[in-house]
Amino acid sequence: MLALHGGLRTLFDIAAVGVFGGFFVVPLNALVQQRSRPEALARVIGANSILNAVFMVAAAVLAAVGLAKGLSVPQLILLAAVMNAVVAIYIYCLVPEFLLRFVCWLLVHTLYRLEKRGKHFPESGAALIVSNHVSFVDALVISAACRRPIRFIMDNAIFQAPIIRTLATGMKAIPITSAKEDAAIFERAFELAQAALRDGELVCIFPEGRLTANGEIAAFRPGLIRILAQDPVPVIPIAIVGLWGSMFSRQGRRLWQRLPRKLWHRVIVNVGTVVEPERAAPEDLREHVCALYRESLPSLSPV
Repeated sequence: MLALHGGLRTLFDIAAVGVFGGFFVVPLNALVQQRSRPEALARVIGANSILNAVFMVAAAVLAAVGLAKGLSVPQLILLAAVMNAVVAIYIYCLVPEFLLRFVCWLLVHTLYRLEKRGKHFPESGAALIVSNHVSFVDALVISAACRRPIRFIMDNAIFQAPIIRTLATGMKAIPITSAKEDAAIFERAFELAQAALRDGELVCIFPEGRLTANGEIAAFRPGLIRILAQDPVPVIPIAIVGLWGSMFSRQGRRLWQRLPRKLWHRVIVNVGTVVEPERAAPEDLREHVCALYRESLPSLSPV
């Protein structure tokens, strides 16, 4: 094959199909297993295997017909690429968070050296995640550190920004604002959060209510108590360490003062022990998050 005209290019294309097919198939299979009901999981996996076999046979038949009709190998690979692009767009329309979470993972691991410490996020069941709020990319970092989708409660002003709105909507973020500013959005946010918890999802809230202006963890607001009063689920305190001083934080008034001083800086997501809902007072949760933050801080160098 290497001696043929375009042989190297064909080998490269085949290798790329295998690599990027893995990027597509592995997360998709994980998503199928994660979203299936436990009692139907075996049937779903079996049906998925049958569909895979059917489409592999169909692809082989299509390739044979195409070659018989005079298509070259590069043209056949181009046809497969176009068909895969159509399917990818269709899947994105059905499950946009599938692609967005993958892009998020790539971005975070490209910009930072992400390290997860402490306990694991629960593999199943509802839970409320509470975190300190260091930067505008906190949600992306937490999402990259967790295998499960997370419904983030985020400020409505940030949610409505042009590009962020598309990403946030795709990841099913929940916009919130103060009751004085818009009571309808405020009440709707709690309704969506409670519905997500009842469906067994993870919900993340930043109880400080705003980005830190000095790197310190501010007092936690009582909104999380209202969520737990309606749906008493386990609470997972986490601390994000290493993003203060980055260009996405509020340290420094000018952008050049917040530019990173080193590439692939280490960012830590420290996951704490689960707190039972009856013990989840805002002051106690803040102490948990502060302890997790202090525990990880000494191992970091300046951004």
